[in-house]
Formats: sequence, C-alpha cells, structure tokens
Amino acid sequence: MNVLIIGGFLGSGKTSFIQQFSRYVVKKYCQTNPDLKVVIIENEVGTVGIDDSLLRTSGLEVKELFSGCACCTLAGDLANTMIELQKKANPEWVIMEATGIAYPKQIRQVLQDIGIDSRICVLVDASRWKRILTPLYQLLTAQLKDADVILLNKTDLVNEEQKRDIMRSIDDFNTTAERIETVAIENMDTRIFDVVMGG
Repeated sequence: MNVLIIGGFLGSGKTSFIQQFSRYVVKKYCQTNPDLKVVIIENEVGTVGIDDSLLRTSGLEVKELFSGCACCTLAGDLANTMIELQKKANPEWVIMEATGIAYPKQIRQVLQDIGIDSRICVLVDASRWKRILTPLYQLLTAQLKDADVILLNKTDLVNEEQKRDIMRSIDDFNTTAERIETVAIENMDTRIFDVVMGG
C-alpha cells in the first residue's frame, strides 16, 4: 500500500493537484487491473475540499475520515483507520490531503509507527510566498523540512526572478527535496505525477 501525504498551507492548491493526480493514478494502475483501488482521505477541518462526484466516475472514492488534524489529536484514529483500510481494501494508493495547518512529518510518524511507509509532497503558493513567509515561518518550516517533493504552485502569477527568489528561500527549509514548478489549475505534465510517486 503506497501512501502519499499532500501538505501545504491553506490555498496552496492541494485540491486542484489531487484532482489531477488521483485521475492519473487511477488510469495508470486501475484501468488495466480493476481489482486495484485508490483511496483519497480528506483531512480539511470543516470543509469538503474534493468534490467526490467529479471523481466517482473514475473509480475513486473520497472518504472524509477526520474532522480535525490527523497529526495531533486524532493520531489514534488515523492509525486505526489505516490498519483497517489495509486489512479490508489494501488499496494500491492512499492519497491523504492534510489540513493546511498540519505537520506532514507527524502524520508520517504515525504511519511509520504502524509499519506503513509514506511520501510527502508539499505545495507552496508562489503568489503568496513573500507575504506569508515571516508570519508563518514556523509552520512552513514544519511543513517543508521533511518533504520528498515540493511543488512551487501558481507560478503563472509570478515572474522568473520571483520564482528564483522563492526557490532560493526554500533552501532555508529543505535542500534535498525534488522541486517542480506547477500550475495546478491547468493540465499538468504527467511526468510531475511520476516524480511525486517516487518514480
């Protein structure tokens, strides 16, 4: 069971990315083998980020399993849910959308404690980076430092010099993650999805 944790501050484009990514995963794995499953776990507090009616036709099911932050108070529920999911469905992929204030590393730790490996992909809003950098420095540090992939999203809203400045700034948080420029509201190059999956 492959698990991808999608992190990023509120409004960074997680939902737009997940809608495209999940369709790609279903096409890649499930069309040739209908027994394989892909599950999306929603973790946005008080909102429904993914419109499951958009994805139902692709064989996806969206589950709102949490009403709070999976990295803190609901860690036990997360562990139990994942154990049950693995036992009953054993999906090929679980795509977990973390709340915009979650620390993906803590979610990963909960999963590691029950023997489940995961990858972390964090989206960064290029258009708001300069504005949120100082007030949210601690949160951004916690979200970015353990990411395997960082997607610099909304790059259509900044110029080349601004993109370079943001990429240099991200070095303060993480120097090892793969970094990719994206515009998640447009059709994304599927090679990005392969990198996110670790391919």
